[in-house]
Amino acid sequence: MIYAFVQITVTDPEAFAAYGKQASGALAKYGAKPEAMSTAPTRLEGEAPAPGRAVLLAFPNRDAALGWINDPELADIHALRRKSGPCEITLIG
Repeated sequence: MIYAFVQITVTDPEAFAAYGKQASGALAKYGAKPEAMSTAPTRLEGEAPAPGRAVLLAFPNRDAALGWINDPELADIHALRRKSGPCEITLIG
């Protein structure tokens, strides 16, 4: 199992809603699922403001995570997420 930590601050709710309708299918294609989510994460240390949302995604392995983020068939879905607001995704493991 490998994890991806997603931090996003939604500035375009319409784009985020459109993304949300397609995100689960895109994740399922690579055997991924959300393990934990928060719409009010708290930064425990550091200067940067906490993101508006935080999600911990579980993938079966590194290749699945890289396949998900690099899949050309999912480019439009990833573009919606990026349009939603500032986003960072960090692979853990």
